[in-house]
Amino acid sequence: MGTKENKFAELSNIIRERHSIRHYDPDFKISEDEIREIIKEAVYAPSGNNLQSWRFLIITDQKLKEKIFTASNDQKQVLEASALIIVLGDLKGYEQVELIYTRSVKEGIVTEKFKNAKVAKVKNTFEKETSRYGNPNWKRDLVLIDGSLAAMQLMLAAKAKGYDTVPMIGYNTEQLRKILNIPDRYVNVLMIPIGKAAQPAHRTIRLSVDEITFWNGIE
Repeated sequence: MGTKENKFAELSNIIRERHSIRHYDPDFKISEDEIREIIKEAVYAPSGNNLQSWRFLIITDQKLKEKIFTASNDQKQVLEASALIIVLGDLKGYEQVELIYTRSVKEGIVTEKFKNAKVAKVKNTFEKETSRYGNPNWKRDLVLIDGSLAAMQLMLAAKAKGYDTVPMIGYNTEQLRKILNIPDRYVNVLMIPIGKAAQPAHRTIRLSVDEITFWNGIE
């Protein structure tokens, strides 16, 4: 196989090896440095206007896990996983636009003129537009989409390093927010336990491409 085929095969293997794991080895620990490495790859996901409004709240303290366990309807992976990665969307993430594009200028990616125009446009849009394309919830939807893209990339990066994950939305969001004192500016995207599987995931099937794909319209 050529380089192109090799890269596709390697990625395909990681994608197919990633499964949602709900039973973890409670004695296995992932270092803070490795979690940082995984997040470093996750943030290469795309985001609207490159605003990168995802935020990651890492929980490794066992006492906090025990509180979250209650909020998660007693799901064991919360207690057993090496860490919990709570993915949030920052509704005020657009405030970082100047920092992001100033760094882009320094790296020679964009011009100062481009930066100034982009910063002005983003701030005007986020500060003044209460509805966009007929959607009054567009700011929330944007950070949810961007956060989800980063979350998926994070899980693939974790698998590439030999770790297991499971995306979770089955928890009491309000309880979790109270436990962790999450400010209103942050929207819950999902929670990702990460660690080493204690037992293999059960097999799953996927619908075929033809069963889920439309071409040039929906009949």
